[in-house]
Amino acid sequence: MAGSVNKVILVGNLGRDPEVRTFQNGGKVVNLRIATSENWKDRNTGERREKTEWHSVAIFSEPLGRIAEQYLRKG
Repeated sequence: MAGSVNKVILVGNLGRDPEVRTFQNGGKVVNLRIATSENWKDRNTGERREKTEWHSVAIFSEPLGRIAEQYLRKG
């Protein structure tokens, strides 16, 4: 299979501040937990419903990792 790129855009809230880990070779990874929520009205009961899903994200890109580390906070 030829190389491919998948692009995903997540809009949500961080469950905690980014976690930065440094490897022995000097490389870094930034880990995030992002909550995305979906709201709807139940057809049968008329009740408002909400479903939240948690996504684990790992950033290996050095420039993007620096930005996440500097600017992203829980909330």
